[in-house]
Amino acid sequence: MASWCDDIAAPPRVLVAPRPDANCQGDVLSLRHPKSDEETGYLFADRQIYEFNWFKERFGSWFLGDYVCEDGSLYYCTLVDPIFILLPIFEDARMSNGNDPGKFRQLDEILYVEGYPGYQHLMSIAGNHMELVCEVKEVADVKFFRLDNSKVLSWLCCKVYNLKEVFPKLGKNYAAQGEKEILKDAIQIIREYLKDEPWLTLLCKKLQMDINEIIDMAKTSEASFCAESSPMTSRPSEGKIGNGSAKSSKGRPAKKQKAEVESKNIKDMFRRVTRKGT
Repeated sequence: MASWCDDIAAPPRVLVAPRPDANCQGDVLSLRHPKSDEETGYLFADRQIYEFNWFKERFGSWFLGDYVCEDGSLYYCTLVDPIFILLPIFEDARMSNGNDPGKFRQLDEILYVEGYPGYQHLMSIAGNHMELVCEVKEVADVKFFRLDNSKVLSWLCCKVYNLKEVFPKLGKNYAAQGEKEILKDAIQIIREYLKDEPWLTLLCKKLQMDINEIIDMAKTSEASFCAESSPMTSRPSEGKIGNGSAKSSKGRPAKKQKAEVESKNIKDMFRRVTRKGT
């Protein structure tokens, strides 16, 4: 009797992800990463966006039925705030120049991004989320959006302070740190989803923090981790995930993912979970 894995072209992988119910399918969308602009795969299911992450112990394998998967790595999905994903798209769409705040645009115009049809799938959630950071005008029942810097900064500050309140509960290391150091760590997490210009610069100025210290912290942190690598031979392409099945990828190179080896610190685990990994 043939094994279930005999017809699989690539070795199986283990993925922990929300499984859509019978009335819902999950879409694997190709979108631009909000910091790097690289083509990146995200899972869109139940009106929420998830990023793919990769975790690897030094030694380990998976036993899948009667099949042994020598690659013991684990892929898992974590929630991402849609505003992070949509922020650079809305920034480009307003076409601001100098003191000119830019143009108001309809949602379908903003989400039309050449080469990235995946943004069209976010039409159902984009409006409600982006109203938090945009000026909105309604004409004849049609809404027009324009990104507002002050609203974006207020939202970012809220994110930073929410993280700052959570960090001391994660472990003894944070309990011994001063308020400023905790604030730096919170900004460092947010920076994983932000371009340095303009948003990180504006955020640091708003919080009276030295942006050079934040950037230096990132360099030090990067040097302490393993070099970025991934066993994936291709990135997830746009497709459907539902009822336990998924479309195969188009074979294009995947964005490299950070190898995570022997995680022992809660703080480091949190950083890796929130770091882009697809």
